[in-house]
Amino acid sequence: MEPLSTWENLLLGALAIIVVFWMKPGIKAALERSKTAQADWPGVLVPLVLVVVFVFILIAMVKA
Repeated sequence: MEPLSTWENLLLGALAIIVVFWMKPGIKAALERSKTAQADWPGVLVPLVLVVVFVFILIAMVKA
């Protein structure tokens, strides 16, 4: 696959800027809600630990 040309890079950059401005109200509202939300660390850490353990099990199965 060949690298993108200059006009394609400019088009992608413009598209990224448009998407950021299009989603700005939603992002701002989400940040406001997150400031008032209660932290739920177990809800993040438990699935993360389970995924890490699963990956270690898969690696151990391949090495054996």
